[in-house]
Amino acid sequence: MQNILTDPSKSKPRALNAILAGYRVPTVSRSVVELLITVAGFVVFWVLMVAALQVHYALVLLLAIPTACFMMRLFMIQHDCGHGALFPGRRANDWVGRSLGVVTLTPYGLWLRTHAAHHANAGNLDHRGMGDITTLTTEEYAALGPFHRALYRLYRSPIVMFGVIPTYLFVFHYRLPFGLMKAGRQPWLSTMGTNAAIVIVVGGLMAVMGVGPFLLVEGPVIFVSATLAVWFFYVQHQFEDTLWTHDDEWSFHEAALNGSSHYDLPPVLAWFTGNIGVHHVHHLASRIPFYRLPEVLRDHPTPGRRQPPDLPAEPALRNPGPLGREGPKARLVQGPPARRHALTASRFVDGWRRRALPTFSLSAPRLRLPRRAPATSAGSGRASCPWSPAEGTKRRRS
Repeated sequence: MQNILTDPSKSKPRALNAILAGYRVPTVSRSVVELLITVAGFVVFWVLMVAALQVHYALVLLLAIPTACFMMRLFMIQHDCGHGALFPGRRANDWVGRSLGVVTLTPYGLWLRTHAAHHANAGNLDHRGMGDITTLTTEEYAALGPFHRALYRLYRSPIVMFGVIPTYLFVFHYRLPFGLMKAGRQPWLSTMGTNAAIVIVVGGLMAVMGVGPFLLVEGPVIFVSATLAVWFFYVQHQFEDTLWTHDDEWSFHEAALNGSSHYDLPPVLAWFTGNIGVHHVHHLASRIPFYRLPEVLRDHPTPGRRQPPDLPAEPALRNPGPLGREGPKARLVQGPPARRHALTASRFVDGWRRRALPTFSLSAPRLRLPRRAPATSAGSGRASCPWSPAEGTKRRRS
């Protein structure tokens, strides 16, 4: 069997589409089982958190971690519904997606449209601003005044990006159809309908268990699950050698394969995240059900990877706040060297390694198109982190 990864004739867009078409077919029974297991897991752990209130709040916080993981998986299943990937019919996908949106605090119809814009324009410098993380070129960043530069740095800092924004996004931002306020009534119906359902469910739970106990249980679940969701969305496109080009050079397939990461996670985390770490395949064929994404890698492995062969998560954690990208080299904006690591999370990764816990890696996409000649026009090319590959390799070997 010829491999689509090593046979250049099969890595063209039309050939890739034909080969991946078989993976787009969902298995209804498998989809139902995955949904029921996830809903049941979330409900069981949420009830355990309620019961733990009678024991000690530390136990509640401990149980919030698996509960948040199940909530994140519900969001990933809702995500698949938005792509029409969970069930063969659109109606089943839409109603499951709408129902899950009440739990994940995400208006399904609104999110569907903004996320579709993200897939349609990922890596396109001329179509940023909807469904993605704000990223400026260095020319744009240099044109800002000191105040707006400071705001941008604050926005891209780890504390704000992974501490403040996630909870704000799911609790407050999604309560109005921002970005689509004038796009007709559908975004409003989706948002207000979800809000009404949330009020009914939350109001009922508060009436049964009290306002304080409900907030003590739901609060940490929302915070942890939202932070995890934003982190994964961030790292899927903000990594060493990601691809950004202008509209005249942009290609959907090349952006999918070279502008999306493969976040190689331990099996347990891969399960809770719905295999979303196989993000390059997901962007190439978004209608592949999440449980079939590993099949693509299994059936079409590649013997080679980009150098360095594996990019551990440590650099991504060390610099989760790169500030933008520049012209031909598309390099991330850097702060002064003395301040570059003022806000760092790498110490946590180092701690994980000292305790011999799993190390995550962010590796090169395994499905690849023939590379174009290096772009010479300003504003296009591949992105680099504020540390060099050589530097990263030395740190890993030391």
